[in-house]
Amino acid sequence: MESFMESLMYDKHRWSLCGVLVRLSTLVWLPTLVWHTAMGSPTGLDEQPVSLATTGGTLSGSLLVPPAKDKAPVILIIPGSGPVDRNGNVAAANATTNSLKYLAETLARAGIASVRYDKRGIAASAAATPSENELRFDIYVNDAVAWIEQLKRDTRFSSVGVIGHSEGSLIGMLAARQSGADAFVSIAGLAQGAAETVRTQLKNRLNGPLAERSQEILKGLEQGRTTQDIPRELSALYRESVQPYLISWFRYVPSVELPKLTIPVLLLHGSTDIQINVAEAEALKRAKPDAELIIVKGMNHVLKAVPADMTQQMASYSNPALPLATELSQPLIGFLKKSLR
Repeated sequence: MESFMESLMYDKHRWSLCGVLVRLSTLVWLPTLVWHTAMGSPTGLDEQPVSLATTGGTLSGSLLVPPAKDKAPVILIIPGSGPVDRNGNVAAANATTNSLKYLAETLARAGIASVRYDKRGIAASAAATPSENELRFDIYVNDAVAWIEQLKRDTRFSSVGVIGHSEGSLIGMLAARQSGADAFVSIAGLAQGAAETVRTQLKNRLNGPLAERSQEILKGLEQGRTTQDIPRELSALYRESVQPYLISWFRYVPSVELPKLTIPVLLLHGSTDIQINVAEAEALKRAKPDAELIIVKGMNHVLKAVPADMTQQMASYSNPALPLATELSQPLIGFLKKSLR
């Protein structure tokens, strides 16, 4: 997950800050999950293209099925913020980690199916792109709910769990509750709300009257109010067309939403994550004491075993040859097998 400031620097037609969302005012959900002819993957696992058709456009993804005859549990894997595709990669930044692809393969080898997908406006889901002033955070959630509900109706699967990475953690916990999923896993998720994250990231970047004006705008957005008089220096962050999205996003605070889940919850976080501090996972644990918390030693934000050295960290974001951190799979698979029928 890039910083708030960095995410806003993408061309606005990529909708990287807000994701790419469908029109909220005219949205009629008519989801159809389309399974295509099976395609063998280079790993020997059964990977199939899958799509979710809605009135706002078609979302594309991949279904990975374990080599087993019995019904398997299935996991929806939700990527993080910005233009991150189903595999955990950001083509615009030449960042290729394949972290979510490797995660799906790890699950499949343990007998757990998974679906991972391209968000609206990203990669194969690029056609599902509305105008910026109609973007809402809830559409991300609605997309995830639609995937989960279709998976629940698929007779090949015994149960449905959700894994959300980074910003996908918040989307996942909201969607899991709305859809009645069977288990939830947060990986590198935030506990504080997006408004507080923005406030923290801007603290040392703005000063004087500009900092004061930014705080006034933020407070207004948190209270559901838009602002028209935006200083030129802050227009990339608070332009009028993006404010409705920010209002819809700011109303959700992960540490408030997580305790609403009544299903098994696992919190995973890497000890060398330089993007989201381990303190966020600990705060989520305090918010929901019955959740399991595992700090994976030596794992960074993209799920690779990398020390807290900036040079090595940056290199890991463009090195798909790096495998997942070895200490990630055991607690994750153990939790899912225990929690899912």
